[in-house]
Amino acid sequence: MDDRQIQYGREWLEGLLRLSGIPAQVAVDPDKLLTEGSCWLTIDEALLSPTQVEALIGVGGSALDAIQYLANTTLNLGQPEDQQTAYTIELAGYRVRRQAELQSLAEQAVQQVRDTGEEYEMAALSAAERRQVHTYLKAYEDLETYSRGKEPDRRLVVRLAQP
Repeated sequence: MDDRQIQYGREWLEGLLRLSGIPAQVAVDPDKLLTEGSCWLTIDEALLSPTQVEALIGVGGSALDAIQYLANTTLNLGQPEDQQTAYTIELAGYRVRRQAELQSLAEQAVQQVRDTGEEYEMAALSAAERRQVHTYLKAYEDLETYSRGKEPDRRLVVRLAQP
């Protein structure tokens, strides 16, 4: 990911917010670029009311997920796969808190599968959250994950690795 893509993402998000009547600046977190492999665009909440923050995050992060989906789809449209950038949209620490929650849920699933030997089904995760958990659980060689069902009731399943 280059500076041009990062700047383009920031400007795109600020433009979307402006068109929505929400005057907010967007910052890029350089630390996340290195550790997460994603361009983290953080909406500055300083000028936002609590109602605006709540609306931008949405129930269970649904609005923030939708904005993030739009950003990734729009900003990568027509780009060769090797030149695409992953964008993560952050507001009020929601993504950081949710990542910690997902990691905790994943660790609980690992423990339960190892204790019982039975598969464990994780419900109520967005597609992006399922990908995060799949990626996190790849580190456990004795386990495997897959998704079951159809949206909006698609679930992540954790089980002992099949020989």
